[in-house]
Amino acid sequence: MGSGSRGLLLCKSSSSLVFLIPSFTCNNLRFNKTIASSRAHRMATEASSSSSSVTGGDCINPPPSSSVNGAAFSSSSSSAIDFLSLCHRLKTTKRAGWVKRNVNNPESIADHMYRMGLMGLIMADIPGIDRDKCIKMAIVHDIAEAIVGDITPSDGIPKEEKSQREREAITYMCKLLGEGARAKEIDELWMEYEENSTAEAKIVKDFDKAEMILQAVEYENEQGKDLEEFFQSTAGKFQTELGKDWAAEIVSRRKK
Repeated sequence: MGSGSRGLLLCKSSSSLVFLIPSFTCNNLRFNKTIASSRAHRMATEASSSSSSVTGGDCINPPPSSSVNGAAFSSSSSSAIDFLSLCHRLKTTKRAGWVKRNVNNPESIADHMYRMGLMGLIMADIPGIDRDKCIKMAIVHDIAEAIVGDITPSDGIPKEEKSQREREAITYMCKLLGEGARAKEIDELWMEYEENSTAEAKIVKDFDKAEMILQAVEYENEQGKDLEEFFQSTAGKFQTELGKDWAAEIVSRRKK
């Protein structure tokens, strides 16, 4: 679920950062300036010393790996707070699938990931499943949307391009964090989820769908919405017995 209209990139404008909202046309990005940060952020200074040439608030993409060195992105408290500040976007970006259906006060990306984390916390122990990994993966799985936004199929962005944008965003965020052990863990968890390559990834994929239809039931009950399409889009797509059981319970709670 998501909207390409809510992506985030960084611009250099004087001594502050400018947040940009991209809109997607013909698989290209078009940017509109929205807000400038209220403080002269350290990253703005670092960006100005990179190999990119920008003037007058022109857009810059996150710097390529060759232009980001250990000095610029250390594993210091400053890097940690820079990373967390970027993740603030997850709290303020609404899940676009709900926005497009005119849901009142729709959840944010962070809301969605938080309840998925709770799903991992309360799930029963399953032999061979690392529950802690499931919790971490739930927290990480949509983190790239802090930069690329919440892209939905209706945005017309090919799946391969969406994945590439998110891959680049994760790489940037890990460099921002300092490329240490925690950054490596985030990168590996995200890739494991993206590739659906482990039993934990399959469970968290099911959490993603289960959380969405649970939220749909709640919006239907609270706001009188008909959100049948969300149930149809997930029907038959749960990969695990846990996911199937939870989905069946959720669907059973829909008002007839």
